[in-house]
Amino acid sequence: AIGAAIQAGVIGGDVSDVVLLDVTPLTLGLETLGGVRTPLIERNTTVPTSKSQVFSTAADNQTQVEINVLQGEREMATDNKSLGRFVLDGIPPAMRGTPQIEVTFDIDSNGILHVTAKDKNTSKEQKITIQNSTNLSEEEVEKMKADAELHADEDKQKKELVEARNQATSVSFEIEKQLKEYGDKLEAKDKESIETNVKQLKELAAKDDATKEELDKAVEATFASAQKIGEVMQKAQAEAAPNPEAAAEDDKKPDDGKDAKEEEPSKDAEEGEVIKE
Repeated sequence: AIGAAIQAGVIGGDVSDVVLLDVTPLTLGLETLGGVRTPLIERNTTVPTSKSQVFSTAADNQTQVEINVLQGEREMATDNKSLGRFVLDGIPPAMRGTPQIEVTFDIDSNGILHVTAKDKNTSKEQKITIQNSTNLSEEEVEKMKADAELHADEDKQKKELVEARNQATSVSFEIEKQLKEYGDKLEAKDKESIETNVKQLKELAAKDDATKEELDKAVEATFASAQKIGEVMQKAQAEAAPNPEAAAEDDKKPDDGKDAKEEEPSKDAEEGEVIKE
């Protein structure tokens, strides 16, 4: 059954105006990078209801995405019930994370689930209609909920490992992109250090037996070495931007030139930098 929740008004200790509302018996979501279940409509949500969320691609030049619609309370996709799959293709090639894919879950008053995936750039979309999204017995619902509670700690560890691996992949991708743009402005030893850390991070993320602790440590080391890129980026941005403070200081200088020396910035200072004592 779709399930029911009681909405009641309590007057003087007595329940009155009781209304039975249809609700979703279990959480509905989809599979995302690394085999994780990402929830969209939580269990016990009153229907009809609709929820949208924007996702993106996981690889460069990815032209299609598969939507695996899930039902259940477990953290990993394979441990939940798959209600259906469909593919949205024709996505223009772009860098990972660039396309905007809006996924909408809509449950009508009859408990029928409509899932739509739309590329916001081209407006191309695909959809699926699932008739049995709420067609579960009370025993089945309770069993799936109990199963989720039983494996809660194990599932949490699995999800955290996948998230650490995803972060490692994302960090290496972003820093490689920054290296292409600002690498020629780095000192050779700094660039070599960053490239080494990125290489090690990518290799670790690709290992099946990598631990969350190892991945977190490698991400931290890569971030630390990449601070040099941040310094170069800030300097480049400062040099490219106008300096209104310098113009304001010029306006404050005395017209007769007296004490002007005290107002002049150090000749050793470059725009946007601070000279430490």
